[in-house]
This record gives sequence, structure tokens and C-alpha cells, in this order.
Amino acid sequence: MNRVTVEDVSDLWPTVKNSFEERLPFKRASLNNKTRNPVFLENLPAEFILTTDARLRSRFPQEQYLFWFREPYATLVLVTCEDLDEFKTILKPRLKLIVQNDEREWFIVFVSKAHPNNDQATKMVKKLYAKLEVDFSSKKRERCCKFDVHGPEANFWEDLESRIMESIRNTLDRRIQFYEDEIRKLSEQRFMPIWNFCNFFILKESLAFMFEMAHLHEDALREYDELELCYLETVNMGGKRREFGGLDHGDDQAALLNPGNKPLTQIVQDDSFREFEFRQYLFACQSTLLFKLNRAFEVASRGYSFIISFSKALALHENILPFCMREVWIITACLVLVNGTNSLYNDGNVAPEIEKEFYRLQGDLYSLCRIKFLRLAYLIGYGTEIERSPVNSASLSMLPWPKPAVWPSVPDDASSEVLVKEKMILQETPRVKNFGIQRKPLPLEPTVLIREANRRRASLSAGNTSEMFDGRPGFADGSSSDVSLKMSPSNKVQAISMSRTYSSPGNFEGSIGRPMRLAEIFVAAEHALKQTISNPDLHKTLSSIQDFEQKYMELTKGAADNYHRSWWKRHGVVLDGEIAAVCFKRGNFDLAAKSYEKVCALYAGEGWQNLLAEVLPNLAECQKILNDQAGYLSSCVRLLSLDKGLFSMKERQAFQSEVVSLAHSEMKHPVPLDVSSLITFSGNPVPPLELCYGDPGTLSVTVWSGFPDDITLDSLSLTLMATYNADEGGKLRSSSAIVLKPGRNTISFPLPPQKPGSYVLGVLTGHIGRLTFRSHSFSKGGPADSDDFMSYEKPTRPILKVFKPRPLVDLSAAISSALLINEAQWIGIIAQPINYSLKGAVLHIDTGPGLKIEEKDSSVAGKDCSLAANKDFEQLSLLNGKIEFPNWASDVTSILWIPIRAFDDKLARGSSSGAPQRQSIVDGMRTIALKLEFGVSNNQIYDRTIALHFTDPFHVSTRVADQCNDGTLLLQVTLHSQVKATLTVYNAWLDLQDGFVHAGQGDGRPISGFFPLVISPTSRAGLLFSVCLGKRIAEDENKAQPDSILNIRYRISGDRTIGAHPPAAIKSNETEDTSQDLIFRSALVLQQPVLDPCLAVGFLPLPSDGVRVGQLVTMKWRIERLKDIEEKSASQNNDEMLYEVNANSENWMIAGRKRGHVSLSTKQGSRIVISILCVPVVAGYVHPPQLRLPDIDEANISCNPAGPHLVCVLPPALSSSFCIPASCS
Repeated sequence: MNRVTVEDVSDLWPTVKNSFEERLPFKRASLNNKTRNPVFLENLPAEFILTTDARLRSRFPQEQYLFWFREPYATLVLVTCEDLDEFKTILKPRLKLIVQNDEREWFIVFVSKAHPNNDQATKMVKKLYAKLEVDFSSKKRERCCKFDVHGPEANFWEDLESRIMESIRNTLDRRIQFYEDEIRKLSEQRFMPIWNFCNFFILKESLAFMFEMAHLHEDALREYDELELCYLETVNMGGKRREFGGLDHGDDQAALLNPGNKPLTQIVQDDSFREFEFRQYLFACQSTLLFKLNRAFEVASRGYSFIISFSKALALHENILPFCMREVWIITACLVLVNGTNSLYNDGNVAPEIEKEFYRLQGDLYSLCRIKFLRLAYLIGYGTEIERSPVNSASLSMLPWPKPAVWPSVPDDASSEVLVKEKMILQETPRVKNFGIQRKPLPLEPTVLIREANRRRASLSAGNTSEMFDGRPGFADGSSSDVSLKMSPSNKVQAISMSRTYSSPGNFEGSIGRPMRLAEIFVAAEHALKQTISNPDLHKTLSSIQDFEQKYMELTKGAADNYHRSWWKRHGVVLDGEIAAVCFKRGNFDLAAKSYEKVCALYAGEGWQNLLAEVLPNLAECQKILNDQAGYLSSCVRLLSLDKGLFSMKERQAFQSEVVSLAHSEMKHPVPLDVSSLITFSGNPVPPLELCYGDPGTLSVTVWSGFPDDITLDSLSLTLMATYNADEGGKLRSSSAIVLKPGRNTISFPLPPQKPGSYVLGVLTGHIGRLTFRSHSFSKGGPADSDDFMSYEKPTRPILKVFKPRPLVDLSAAISSALLINEAQWIGIIAQPINYSLKGAVLHIDTGPGLKIEEKDSSVAGKDCSLAANKDFEQLSLLNGKIEFPNWASDVTSILWIPIRAFDDKLARGSSSGAPQRQSIVDGMRTIALKLEFGVSNNQIYDRTIALHFTDPFHVSTRVADQCNDGTLLLQVTLHSQVKATLTVYNAWLDLQDGFVHAGQGDGRPISGFFPLVISPTSRAGLLFSVCLGKRIAEDENKAQPDSILNIRYRISGDRTIGAHPPAAIKSNETEDTSQDLIFRSALVLQQPVLDPCLAVGFLPLPSDGVRVGQLVTMKWRIERLKDIEEKSASQNNDEMLYEVNANSENWMIAGRKRGHVSLSTKQGSRIVISILCVPVVAGYVHPPQLRLPDIDEANISCNPAGPHLVCVLPPALSSSFCIPASCS
């Protein structure tokens, strides 16, 4: 604490003491550090002390400089005075005497006792204070301030604090400069024989103390760091041998945070200090300063490095230190650092990175303490209780044994303890792992302990080396067998010694008796540790196995928890495995399983399969005990998924048998089992399967099995995922149980139709008994000779491609022109596959109205895609309207020829005009519906309706070529060819209707010399018949024919690939070229002369005022019966007559009925008038509406006239509403 002396000249201190001490500590202080840079302090502790205090004893001049940091930093002079005479004669001379020492920083506080109401006293005080300022203050520095006991001025305390701070700062600067000069002088003499480290240390520490008192902790820490470096250089310098220390009682307990553990006077050695105590003292001083700086993290960081370096120094002097002094000191040092830093660490004021690093250091300290603790436990015989895990083996096998000068001997009274240890060794029973796994125990020692202990015994005898190993034969020959296996036939000491090849124990010199047995080594080490360990808590932890386990769990859990809170989470997980081992041993299987799961997850994620093989069986055993069937199954699968070299075939078969057994048992809570690491799958190394839309198929998948034996899968399913949308896809299922063999298997799945797109493999699922499993791991195609290749990368190559809907086949007619109606014709259907197989295709044929298949039990298919008729053919069967395509037609274009017949009961009718009126195409149109089923399983369907045109071979037109005077008519009959084929007419005759007879003695046949008459395609020919009017023959009324019939016998020669052709052969022994005479019959309309009409139709005159646009006008026609209509020509109801009015819609708008029936009596002379309202639309000469009688033959109607040729329609009359007066110019 910084001291401020008070020179109480006027006995004022008791009066002002409380007021002054209330201002401590000083706020917002500013001091200069070693580099003369200002440092601002929130609080600076100080102490007011009278100059007469006994603590300010006088020192010798040489001591005064060494302990200058304890001297006051400022002098406060308290004075008061009531008049000028007293000031001049008494106060001023005394003050001159006090302040004449230039080395002291001083200032004067004038205390005023004048009452504020006493003006005379107040004025005197002001005069006296002014005189005081003139005599003792200067322009450079104010050394005076006034304190009023009745109420100080507002700025007094600020002035007082600034005066004190200035004095302390000046004193501190001067003293720092002094120490630096002295230290510099000593540093220059470091390599001289007269140099003394103790003097250097006193100066450096004095400077550090002074900085610490001034709260300049950074500068103080820097001084200790420099002091440590200087000391280490001094220790490492060659020269005389110095004592190391560490032999006093209690030195086994580290004093890293306790600077006052030992007085420095006890560790002084000549011109220096003992290393053991002094290095710990320096670190404790550094730690104290770091804690004051709130840097507990740096204490932990420096502390861990210090323990490691100091441990090396202890190892160099291990032969002079007590037994296991190094291990015990490290344990206590780690615990001291952990407890000290944890209690002073404030994690709310540091960055996240620093916080994580702090917990990492805490974990390292716990871990180091744990390993040393395990070494001590092993030395006293607790090795059987230590889990032989990879982390313990890796740590302890690299940790050397203690190296005392002489290995401790067994006390004389410890024979009973030796017997207990031997009994414990013999009763040791190694824990049998689950599944009968046989493993060599991992080593926990660098070399065999029994050999190491006996080798370190002084002057050992080499005469009977077999005694050295508990008197058991078989090791003296130096063979490479394990020492522990030679100790007991039942291998009960297998956990104590390491299975490793060692050399011969060698020769031992001297003789002090027989070598020590293992139990004796344990007892000797235990007694020696009791002498070394002075900490009762540590001693208690090694007194029993239960206490050892408790401490071991505490250290392991502390390390794991801190690692979990740091960057090194994996270290924490590994240590969780050690906690799990202890929990398993204690029967806490639930906690053990949770910890083992974290360890297994870490090892699996890092790919450390060797380590996973050590821990995973333990997890499986916990799960089995806890009846966690799902977890146990998963662990068995993971064990099977590990490298095959880690377990024997028998052990792997045991894993599989557990899986199969549980799968077929009653599971309370069945859950899907993930076998992704055991069963993988991929597509075959071939191009992806390509299907058209709607096609099913068969998808082959390669499945790799990691099971050691065959395993039966009751069901297996595979999902497909569309590459364009993860939600789209399908699911494939096997039709029966599948047996997976070890290694590679090829499995085929029936593939239903899928949507268009590319598909990759998704998830493989199935059942083993009652167990549902899934695998979402993908395999890359391995080498052809490798059945064990397994990979877990998802393939990017699609396994299935389904194309978008497109034309797969085309059906069309193989003809381009009309066919013969009412005759059997071949119709060709062209079946053209479009990059698609028609294997197994079936064609369904459905004929429309007016069409039938002529031959139902046969059809012909052409084997060539051309339309030539002379190609090879194959006869096919037509059953129930279905035709099966032959195999050769699956990938080539073929023509299917089917015999069909279009029938029409109506008789062809000729025309009487000069220009022939051809038959309408619609009348001869027929349709045939085709349905083709094709594809893998005839799932593809192609429907098409083909329109076929049928026609008569001829169209007949007639005209009267000449009329003779005797009434004979020369009738010309013109035959128009309607097919693209050659027609040959062999005969023709005319059966006349009633009222006409053949002229002369003719029978209605042309001259035979005209025949055969050849008519080329689309050409025409003519025939002449001579007829005349004649009376009806008195015959049966039913035999009378109303029309004349033209009969033609002909043959046709055409190509069926073009159109009409000879009729199809209806018998199997007939060919297409067989000549057949065909008969064509056509009705001819022969009109009687118009001189004898039955009806007269007349147009009545229009109104006299004319017809105007927009005005209604009545059109009238009068019909008069001239004579009775012959019954055959009349309609069924002779008194009913159908009329029809036709008008151009552009000229007329009909306001009445255009079509209707009227009643006209059958008596001669009957009349009727048909009227209809019309509105003319346009002006000018236009055709009027026309009246027609559709049911009356034109030959029976006489127009008288039927109506005018043109009618004049006047424009509409002007309307006044549209007239406006002309404007006057």
C-alpha cells in the first residue's frame, strides 16, 4: 500500500484524520509505468501515517535503497496559525527545516479554524495563507492548499488529491529510475565471478513489489518474467553443483499458487536459490499478478506449460527424490491449478475463443492428472481395475516407470499384505466379452513391471532369474512369450502384464537376495508412496479400490466435461467411453450405453474402425442387458459392417445369428433397422434401361451383402426417385423371398409403367422375419472379379429412362382410290413400327355399318414394307376379330391384307342430264376401327379409324340422241368409269320401265360386235338403245317396274394396292387372278314427254304499285290439277302435297313458312293458292322466290309460267325525318 506521511506541526491530525481517510482510496489516479507512459487507475490504495509512527524506523543507508519501495511516497505537512508574528517567528522557520530535504515530495495543508461569522479572523487567515503561498509555492508547482474545518471549499479535495498524485508520481518515477540503474549495473556483471543472483533478485523483486503496490500489475509481471528467464539461464550455466531441493516434508504438494509456502531464506543456497522451491515461488508470484489482472486463462495456460517443463526437471533429479515424487507433484499441481483457476475465472468477460481455449486447458490438466493417478494406482496393484481401453493403453504404455535410484523394498512386517496381493492376483478373472470375442488385452505399461523393478534394485543377483518372475519356469530362456501368460495356467494375470515381445531380462550384478515377486513390488510401492504422499486426501484415494474408482471417475468426468465445453469435443467423447466402462462395471448400464453411443458415433464418423471394434461390442452388451432390441440390432449390424479383418469369421457369424434370431422373435416395439452400411445397392454397369411411356419392364439391381453367411429376405422393395422431382418416383417389389449371398447379388424387380423422366435408385427396404430394414447407401460398380466391393456414394448415372409419350406405331390404309362396292375386296393395312418392337402385338378389327369381313378365318400379311403385290406372303388366322402379328413383323413395316365387303342395298341410279352427276363420296364412305395392342405385355394401345371409299364401277348418264318422226327415240347411255382399274364390258341389256318398249324386234341388247368393250380408268364409253313409247302390258301390278334397269356384265383388272381390283378369292384354292364375270345394274330415269302434264303451276301478278325495298309483298302461286296423277307416280297421300320456296337470302327475306304441306283434291280441275310474305332487301332487277314440289316428278308439272324471270324492286321512299333545310348563303 502506498504510504503518505503526515507531518503534524500544529497537532491537527486528530481533528482532520477522519475527513482525510474518507477520501481513500484515490479515484482516477494516473501514474507512469516503466516506459514512462501514463496509466490510468480506477482505484489507488493509500495510507496516511504519522511521521512519528514506529513503522517508519530508520534504516541503514544501504538498506534504505534496497527497501525503498516501502518508504513513503509523499509528505503532507499540516499547519495552522493565528497571527503574522507567529507565522514569521515560529511556523516559517520550522517549515523551512522540514522541506529542506530535496528527496522527499511534500506539500502544505493550511488548516483554518476561523469561524465563518468572524470576519476579522477570516481576513487574518486569508493573509496568512497568502504569505504561505508566497514563501513555499512557485509558478511551476503549487505546494499549498487550505482546509477549513468548518466546511472545506468545493475544490479542496480535488486539489488535495492532485497534490498527492503528483507527489506519488514523482517519487515513483525517481525510484524506478534508481532501480533500473542498479539492475543495469548488475546485469553487466552477470558473467563475472563476483556476480550474485541473490542481489539481482532483491533488486528485481523490489521493483516488482513497487509496481504491484502502485497497481501497475503489468509492469510487475514483466519483472517476474525477466527474473525467471535470468534464473533459468543461471541454472543451466555450467559450474558448481547446486542442490535441487524437494526433499522436505510436504514438498510433494505443489505450491504453484502460494508464494508464501516457504520463506526465501530457507531456500537460499550460496549465491542463488534451490530450483525446486524457487521456480514454484516465481510462478506463484506471476499467478498472483495474473489473477489481479483477471487473467485466469493465462494462469491455466502458463501453468500447464510450467508443469510440463518442471516435470522434465523432476525427471532429471528423480534418482534423488522420494519414490514417485514426480507423479505425486504433477497430480497436486494439476489439481491446484484447476481449482484455483476455476474459482477465479469469470467467463462473462472474455471472448468465446478464449473461453473455449480455457476449458481446453482445464481438460488437459484433468487429463494429465488422471494419467499420473492411473500410474500410481497401477504401481500398487490396481491395474486389474483399470479399463484396458485404447486411450488408457495409448497414454500409459508411453508413460515411463518411475526411476528411483533404488526400487523400494518390502518392509519386514508386510508379509500379510503380500499374501493379500497374491490372492488378489490369482483371483483375477478377465471379463468375457459379448459374442465370445477373443482379444489380446491392450498394454498399460511401457515394459514389464516385474523386470523393471528388479532391474532398478541395487546389486541384484543374476543367479536365479526364474525367481524374479514369481518362481515360474519358462521365461529365463528369453523367449518372446508374454510374461503374464507364464505366471498362471489360467492366464489370471493377463490384465497385469502386456502381451508384447521383450528381450531377456539380462544379467544382474551383486547379491542382495532373491528378486522381488509381483505382489512384493505392489506392497513395496504402496509403502513407499505412503512416505512420499503428504496430502491426506490423495493418500485416501489410493487406500482402497472404491476410493480409487471414485477419484478416477471425478478426474475423468472433469476432463470430459471441460473438453465438451472447449474446441476439443472429440477428446471429451473419448473420455466418455472411460466413464461408460466404470458405469458398466458398477451396473449402471443405462448411463454406460449413452456414453458408449457417443464414443461409437465419434469413431464411426472419423472412420476409426479399429477403435470402434473395441467399443462397439461393449455398447451391444449394454443394449442387450437393457433389452433395447432396436439398439442391439443396430449395433450388431454395425459390427458386421466393420472391416472383415477386425473379427474372425466365427465372431461375424455370431453377429448375424443375433440379428436373424431377433428378427424372427416377438419384438415389443419393432422399428425400421438401418442397414445402409451392410447392404448396399447399385444399378448394373450397363446403359440405363430405356422404356417408352406406359411400358412395364424388369429392372436388374446389384445388391452387395456384408453378411458372412446367406441370409433370407422375406420381402424386398426398391424405390425409384425421379431426377426432375424428388417427390416423384415409384416403388418396386420382389415377387418372392430372396436369399442374399455374401458379396455381390443380382436381383430383378418387375417394373410397372412409370411417368416420363430419368430415375435413380432411392431406398432399399424389406423384411427379415418381423424386422423391417432399410438401406439408403449406394454402391459404385466394382471390378468384375470383385464380389466384395462396397461403396457408399450416391450414383449420378440414372438407372431408368422413361421417354415422353410419342408415336410408337402407325396404321394406315394401303390403298389410294375407291374400291368396288358389294364385292369382296382386299383392304391393306400398313403396320409401321416407329423404333419400337411389335413382338406379340394383337390387332383388333371392328367393321363399321355397311361393311363386313368377307373371310373370318384367314388373312394375309406381307413380309415386305413395300406395297408391291408380288412379295412373299404369310397367311394368318383371324379369330373373333383379332389377328396376332408374327415375330418377323416386330421390327419391320408390314402390310396386313383383309378381305372385306361393303354392301349397299340401294340400286345405282343414272342421271339424265348432259353433264353426269357423280355419286357423292359420303355415300360410299365406310369406316373400319383398328385397335393394336402391343408392347412388353401388350400394355400399349393404338386406336385408329380408317375411312375407306367404295363406289360402283360405272356411273350411267342418259340423253335422247335423236327423235324420229315415228316416235322412236335413240337413247344414248354413257358409262363413266369410277375406279382406277380397267373395266371390260362383255354384255349389256336394258330392261325398260312401263310406258317404253324396244323399237322393232330388238331385245334391248346392243350389237354383239361392240363387245368386249374396254374402258380405261377414269374414262367413259357409250351405248345406244332404240326405244319408243308404248302402252303398258296388262300384267300383275306388283311386277310393274317404275324405272328402266341397265344391266352390264363386265370384268375388272386392277391392283389392290391402288384401289379396285378383282374380288378376293373366297376359297383357299382360288387365287386373286381368277377371272369372274361381274354384273352391274343401274336404274335409268326415262321421262315422258311434257305434253301430257298432271299439274299446272302459275305465278300470280304482283301489286300494281310495284315492289319497294323494305315493304312486305305477298308472293302467290296457283296450283291446278289438270288430270288425275297416276298412282305409281303420286305420293302415298294423294291429297297431301309438299311444297318448298327457295329464295336468295341476299335479295329476299322470307317472312312466312318456306316449306310445308297443302291439301289438293285428287279430282281434275282442283285448285289451290300458296301465299308467302316476302320483304325485298335490295333494289334492282332480282330473281323472285321459286316454288318447288319435291314429291312430284318434273314431267308431270306444267309451268304456266312458274314465275317471272326477274322482278323490278324499287328503292325505298324518302323519309322527311332525314330532310334538313338548306342553309342560306
